Amino acid sequence: MPSHTSSSQAARLGDFTTDRRVVLLMALAVIVGIAGVASAWVLLKLIYLCTNIGYYGRFSFEDLPIAGNTLGVGAVLVPVVGCIIIGLMARYGSDKIRGHGIPEAMEAILIGRSRIQPKVAVLKPLSSAVSIGTGGPFGAEGPIIMTGGAIGSLLAQTINMSSAERKTLLVAGAAAGMTAIFATPMAAILLAVELLLFEWKPRSFLPVTVAAIVAAAVRPLILGHGPIFAYDGSFTFSATHLVACAAVGILMGIGSGILTALVYAAEGLFEKLPIHWMWWPAIGGLIVGVGGLIEPAALGVGYDNIRQLLDGSLIGGAALLVLVVKVVIWSVALGSGTSGGVLAPLLIFGGALGTLASGILPDADPGFWALLGMAAMMGGTMRSPLTSTLFALELTGNINMLMPLLTASAFAYGVTVLLLKRSILTEKLARRGHHITREYHVDPFVLTRVKSLMITDVKTLPASMTVEQAIAHFTTVERRHTAYPVVDEDNVVIGKVTRGDSLAWTLEETDGTQTLEEALSGRDLVVGHPDDLASRLADQMAVSGVGRVPIVDPDTGKLLGLIGRKDLLRLRALRLSDEQERVAYFRRKTTARHRRLAKRIAKRRKMAAS
Repeated sequence: MPSHTSSSQAARLGDFTTDRRVVLLMALAVIVGIAGVASAWVLLKLIYLCTNIGYYGRFSFEDLPIAGNTLGVGAVLVPVVGCIIIGLMARYGSDKIRGHGIPEAMEAILIGRSRIQPKVAVLKPLSSAVSIGTGGPFGAEGPIIMTGGAIGSLLAQTINMSSAERKTLLVAGAAAGMTAIFATPMAAILLAVELLLFEWKPRSFLPVTVAAIVAAAVRPLILGHGPIFAYDGSFTFSATHLVACAAVGILMGIGSGILTALVYAAEGLFEKLPIHWMWWPAIGGLIVGVGGLIEPAALGVGYDNIRQLLDGSLIGGAALLVLVVKVVIWSVALGSGTSGGVLAPLLIFGGALGTLASGILPDADPGFWALLGMAAMMGGTMRSPLTSTLFALELTGNINMLMPLLTASAFAYGVTVLLLKRSILTEKLARRGHHITREYHVDPFVLTRVKSLMITDVKTLPASMTVEQAIAHFTTVERRHTAYPVVDEDNVVIGKVTRGDSLAWTLEETDGTQTLEEALSGRDLVVGHPDDLASRLADQMAVSGVGRVPIVDPDTGKLLGLIGRKDLLRLRALRLSDEQERVAYFRRKTTARHRRLAKRIAKRRKMAAS
């Protein structure tokens, strides 16, 4: 009698597949959370150092504004020199440091099995510090997300872990880094869910949450308390304001599309240059330097700009000048392949647009429409409306702004989803040949039992059939299946014989008088049970490499049915029909075509329903 391998040997069914190993991941997430704060502190100090060296000619970690330098026209050269250094680091260190961090983290998760090289963990924050410290119009959040993720990945690589577990610690590090920079643990967790995890499981959610909470607890000891952009404006929600919030969202969604197009248009222009990509950042740095002469406030991370937009002191022509100069130098610099984040610039872009539009919007407290623009621009550009809403709440500490923020972010998200196939994050990966989907749904295979898919009219071969007869069975001109269950006189499955078996027996000149029961003795046999989930049976088929599995009674071993690959594909067909076939069940006049379509849909549902 062959030994049976059944999908029913898997763990008991439940709402979640998470096991106790998540406790180990949570413990490691504590270390990752602390390391994330430390790396954020180091990054900020490096930015200050580069600013002092580049614009003030001294070795100091004091936080000084770039706009306060006295270099005059000579300040144009500072971003150029910084970008040359970055180009050399990327060329002779690692080209993974190019870009704004989040797409690189996504690529490591989806393509690189969540493994990040140690040199990337060192070179990414160093290159970003040089870029931002010498005037690059970027934020620190993207680099620290990549750096925190690298720390989590490196820790995971020192322990025997699966790719999924490494991903969890990588994302935990990213969430810790974002929390350290902005003091926004809840938004960091949501960012992980909406952008980086590509799943919703306790196994990943719990460690990421632990890392963000630990980072939030440790941050005040090193970087100070939040919120970092406190805003105490009030708001009375009315129908007029609701429409205005939606209009702001639509405006920011259109602006998001323009920003994305500008960045990749600039990247396309750089790709046409007849020089090595190592020199592209230097050209971008020259544009940054010239932009700094026009408007010094457009250089660097621009946190002062955000504060001024929220308190209403940056308005009118000043806001327009910062917006135009920042957009130009940011899109060119980012397209050139230098290193830096996009989140802080998006807040400035959205805030400036909201401020400029406030003249035609209903009256509100100073900074109100700027705040809505910030959240909506982030939500539309990054395709993360929940993250952007909560991010704005945590940044400002003003929970009363929830409804208008959510309204604007949702409408901005809707506009970009309808107008753009890719976001500014996924477009970079698409240009590298990778396809990423940001839509999640429950796998129908985990909702369906095998008994609803199996065929019950199964053709079998008797255990008493000889090897010679089996060879003749497969070599006839009649159409045959590639495999058949072999049953005894009680209809109990004792094995499976395939066309490959008949060929092997012929070549090996096996004794033709042997019965199939004798020839198959000792072989492992993959079987399923009627109450198994289709997902587990499919996994078992994928691991064992079999295409047809007998379904047997778990108590007697008697054959009840058979599952083949084409039977599993029926679930896919059902999902497609749910998405694509439209029918109105309640209509005054139902045409014959609609009745036939409704019957066809009902039939498919009946076949695949559990």
